[in-house]
Amino acid sequence: MVKRRVMFTFPQELIGEAIIYNLGVQFKVATNIRRADVSEDKGWVVLELEGEEKDIEQGIAWVTAKGVRVDPVTGDVVEG
Repeated sequence: MVKRRVMFTFPQELIGEAIIYNLGVQFKVATNIRRADVSEDKGWVVLELEGEEKDIEQGIAWVTAKGVRVDPVTGDVVEG
């Protein structure tokens, strides 16, 4: 099992979709929301993803294909 921290940036048309939930279910990746800011027209979420490396990679590829921007995050955004 590996952990990876990423930031998802959602365009307005994807705000209402259950992308994080589906990522966890479809790819067997545990998602831990570390920080988020979501409004009606935009949103971003910093996540810690935990699972098998190949599952995380496939999940990130799926999220990106849906139209979500995915960026790596270094350090712990909650604890500083």
